[in-house]
Order: sequence, then C-alpha cells, then structure tokens
Amino acid sequence: MSKDFTFAIKSIGFDEDYHPADNTRITTNFANLARGTSRQENLRNTFRMIDNRFNALAHWDNPKGDRYTVKHEIISVEMNVDGESSTHTLPLIEILKTNIVDQKTGERIEGIVGNNFSSYVRDYDFSVLLLEHNKNQSEFSTPDDFGSLHGKLFKSFVNSSAYRANFKKQPVICLSVSSSKTYQRTANQHPVLGVEYLQDEYSLTDEYFKKMGLKVRYFMPPNSVAPLAFYFAGDLIADYSNLELIGTISTMDTFQKIYRPEIYNANSAAGESYQPSLKHQDFSLTRIVYDREERSRLAIEQGKFAEEHFIKPYQTVLQQWSANYAL
Repeated sequence: MSKDFTFAIKSIGFDEDYHPADNTRITTNFANLARGTSRQENLRNTFRMIDNRFNALAHWDNPKGDRYTVKHEIISVEMNVDGESSTHTLPLIEILKTNIVDQKTGERIEGIVGNNFSSYVRDYDFSVLLLEHNKNQSEFSTPDDFGSLHGKLFKSFVNSSAYRANFKKQPVICLSVSSSKTYQRTANQHPVLGVEYLQDEYSLTDEYFKKMGLKVRYFMPPNSVAPLAFYFAGDLIADYSNLELIGTISTMDTFQKIYRPEIYNANSAAGESYQPSLKHQDFSLTRIVYDREERSRLAIEQGKFAEEHFIKPYQTVLQQWSANYAL
C-alpha cells in the first residue's frame, strides 16, 4: 500500500430528508435526485421503487412482499497527500453502501459497498482528457496510460487501512451496459443475478475498471429488461449472499430505470443478441424528475474542477507516486 496518500471516509444517510453537502459531486445520481422542487417526492418514490424491487427478488418467506427495506449510506472518500495540511483534503470518490432491514426479525444485514460510483478523476479522464485528446482526431483513440492514475488511486484506497477498518468485503460497482457493444445471452442462470450475458469485446468503461482491479460480468436479473454490468474484485457469486446481491440489484436497477429508461425501462426485454440504445423509443418513464442534459454538462465542469484543483497542482507528486506505485 502507498505510504504517500492517506484516506478519510465519511458517511451520511441517504433518505428522503437528504440534502447534498456543498462539496458533494452534483452529477452523482443521489445528489441529482435530491435537488429542485420535486426533491422529496423524487427521493420517496425512488426508495419505494427500491424496496418493491428488493421484495420481489427476495420472495421466499415473504408472502406479502413487504418483509425487507433497504437503507443507504453515502460514503465520501477524501485523500490527503503527505506533507499537506489535513485541512486541504481532496475529494476523491463517492460510493453507496446498502444495509438491509428484515422487518420480520428486526435484524439489520450489512449490504455491499460500491453500487453507484462517482469520481472526480474519472470525470477529468472522460470529460476533459478524452475529449481534448480526440478533438482533432479523425478516428477515436485513448491517450497513453488512460485510466492508470485513477486505477492506482482506487486500488490504493481499497487496500488502505481506512477501507479495511470500515468495510468487511471488497466493493461491487453496478453500472449500465455499453450502448456501443452487443451482448449475447448464455445458458448460465443465477437465482438472483438472473441470466448471464457475454460480449466479444470490452467497452472503454470495462477497460477503465480493469485498471481499478475489477473484473466484469453481465447479468439480467429476473423481471429486468436489460443486463447490468457488475464490476468486482473476487468472486461475484461466492463472496456475497443473495440478500447482499439483491440490495445492489434493487438499488442500481432503480437508478437505471430513472436515468436510462430507454434501456432499463423499455417495454420489451433484451433478446438473445442485445445491443442497448439510448435512441430506443418504446419505453416508459418513471414519475421521477431528472435532467440528463444538465448531468452531462456538469460532468465536464467537475472534470475541469479536478484538473484545476488536483491534476495540475499535484502533477509532479502524482507522476512520481504513480511511477513507484505497487501493491
């Protein structure tokens, strides 16, 4: 583990009373939901969707479909560079932690950390560096070592004493599949994750997460209409219980229905060969207000924030650290 950077972890409950802090990345899914005149109704409807989805998947010993409720914590990760004042910590990552409450027994079951994934450096890589690199290119390409620094920072965090002190298991991040790739259904089926899909070629996001030390598998859970991409470090099926996996599926399936309804709230399910498309017209909207164009614009703004406050001021330190980094 690197001795140069240390990490601080902060946690805040994500519920219908949540208000984003001033330093929260405003492109983050949960922060976006909690803004504007519809904020409380947005949040209330979102949590109802998550609980309903959870109980539909965890249907055993659950005759009324109301046994479980999912609680969420927003985990904010700040990084401190050795020699810098602790008052000048740098916001690095925000993820979600799920906890499952069994309302029949009163038990609180620890869920998976990860789920949603937000990162200032990723905003910089995709919304500033990548756009600048391809501005005058006739053919799309990626810069040398694209994602390497971000991947090393993430691995350093997951292997840090701060992470081990707060979380028992490795993170699982769950995202939309790529609209630029085609996915093929397999005969492999898991009772909770659903039907597995494969693809011949990894997407740019898949390659980016690989540099973070994460593998990917694609599953379409029962009663979903499109596969989700699950990024993980160990064994997705052996390392997590069914209830832990359902916590992640119900949360992220709900987010995707809100943010990518063309794919995840389509009126027909993915077939044996499936290419997602945001241009698909046969879909239903949720009752939750969301401005996707604003989110894209803010991603660029926050990528530039990362460049100004992190990448440029610490360029020499980051280059030296990255060159010497080894787990």
